[in-house]
This record gives sequence, C-alpha cells and structure tokens, in this order.
Amino acid sequence: MPRNNQPETKTGSTVNAYRRKFLKGLGLLTASATTTTAVAAAATAATEPSWGGATLRDAMGDFFQDQYQRMTQQEISEALARIERKAKRKFERDIQCENTPPIEGVVFGYALNISKCQGYRDCVKACVEENNLDRGGQMEYIRVLELDKNDRNLHNADHYYNHELVPQTGKEYMPVQCMQCDDPPCVKACPVEATWTEPDGIVVVDYNWCIGCRYCMTACPYSARHFNWSEPQIPSEELNTETHYLGNRPRMKGVVEKCHFCIQRTRKGLQPACMEACPTGARVFGNLMDPDSEIRYILENKTVFRLKEELGTEPKFWYYTD
Repeated sequence: MPRNNQPETKTGSTVNAYRRKFLKGLGLLTASATTTTAVAAAATAATEPSWGGATLRDAMGDFFQDQYQRMTQQEISEALARIERKAKRKFERDIQCENTPPIEGVVFGYALNISKCQGYRDCVKACVEENNLDRGGQMEYIRVLELDKNDRNLHNADHYYNHELVPQTGKEYMPVQCMQCDDPPCVKACPVEATWTEPDGIVVVDYNWCIGCRYCMTACPYSARHFNWSEPQIPSEELNTETHYLGNRPRMKGVVEKCHFCIQRTRKGLQPACMEACPTGARVFGNLMDPDSEIRYILENKTVFRLKEELGTEPKFWYYTD
C-alpha cells in the first residue's frame, strides 16, 4: 500500500521513476559494470573487501530506492535502517531515524515580531545544531538581516553584520528562512518530484531522490534552499541523533536541503529549535487550523505582512510589530 494511503498513479509514477533514474544513473553505468566485476571477484577472496558486504548492499539499496511517497511501509523501514547503519559507519554513533507522520488537523505556520528581534542570532545557532547542518561550509537555513528602522527594502539589508554588541541604535532585525509556501514554485520546478508539500504544510525534500539540478533553488524567490557542494562535515560529538527521514537526517554531497520547521520535533508536539532558543519571544509557531492558537490570535488581531506577497506563493510565514 502506498504511504499515507494515497492512490497509486502507476503511469505517472513509472515515468517519473524512469526519468529520475536515467538522469541520476546515466553517469553510473560504467561504475555499475565495474562494481559487478568487483563483487564477483570478492566472492572468491579470502577476506571481505573494505567496500563490500553490508556497505555494498546499502549502496545498491539506495540506488534502487523509490521516491518516498511511492514506497511501501516495508520499503520505508528498510530505508530508515540503511540510514542508521550508514550513520553508524560514518560517525561511530547510533542514530534514530524516524518517519513520524503529519498530525491530523494540523497545518503549521510561523509569525515573527520584528520589534522584539534583537539580532542575537541564537535562532541560527540552534537551527544549525538541531538540524545537523554542514559545519565546513557554514550552511544556515536562517539569515538574520540588519535594516535601518522602518526600511523594508531588503536590498539595503546587511546579511553579514558583525558588531560586538547588538542591537545597534537605529537598526532593526528581520530573520528570513523558508516560507513554506502554499503554492511553492520550487515544487513546480523540480523535474523528478523530489520535493513536495506535506499535509501539515511543510515543504520537504527526499534527499535520496534529489538529482542536484538546483532548479528549485533558482525558482525559490526567497533564496531559502541550499546545495551541498561537498560532503557535509559534522563533528561526531555534535551530531543530533534524533532524526527524521524528511528532516535532519545526515545529508550527502550533491543534494539540496532547506528548513522543514524542525519536522523531527514539531510532529511530536514540540516547538522548532529556533523558537525555543529565541531569548526575546519574537517567534510564534503553531497550528493555523486551531482558532485558539497564539498564531491565529496574531493573524486576526495584528497588522501582519508576508514577503513578496505579490508573487502569489502564499507563504505560511508572517511578520508583524507591536
């Protein structure tokens, strides 16, 4: 049975599967032939080669793995086990990779009070640590912009301010990240359906299905997607071992990633790491479907705005002031 009890569309699924495997596998044909020869040789060797046995089975399992939405529960369980084994080999630590489903009746949204944000960047640090972001390339899902007060022209913003003390007089601060759009252009741009919107409103990426073409990065009007140009570097002792398949599990070179509202936390009823770390209470996260939630109160009683609303992407991330 397909995941989420969604009806299978065999024709479209087959076409997209062939397209993705052709695009990603074209350059691997020679390597596959070489691997087959190596496996045959290894069968007669006295000792198992360094790249063989479980390592080889996991690599081949990854190569033939289907797109997440089309996998059966058994296939998903096998994929999660492969991820855990590979993390053990790489980091010498046991991780737990889960597949926590969306909560029924929940659509997540975010609101940020610009008048409370002081530019400390505690949210950035917490996000990096929680979501296993690459330390070598200094990848960050959240960028905090420094603007002159009452200036909403983001072209004038300083993305890289480095003052000894913040906030600076006459300045205000605006964190930006993935807006989790209801009509996301990034999803439309992906040629292999490696990214989509989940029922709880989170736009996710299947890293194993991503071919690294970066069309989604070009399509995103908020520059909220990031590409792994090299193998992500995370010190073993800093690895967050509580992970989710569609979220903070260790990524690989050559794939795109983005903010996913800390899916490994929020689907368990916890707050995103960025909100939990904010010392000024500038961030509000919650269920847009709950009329008694704090975020609904803000949307109904404050003057709010969204970035680039004229594009019609319908972001689920709002800004407001006191």
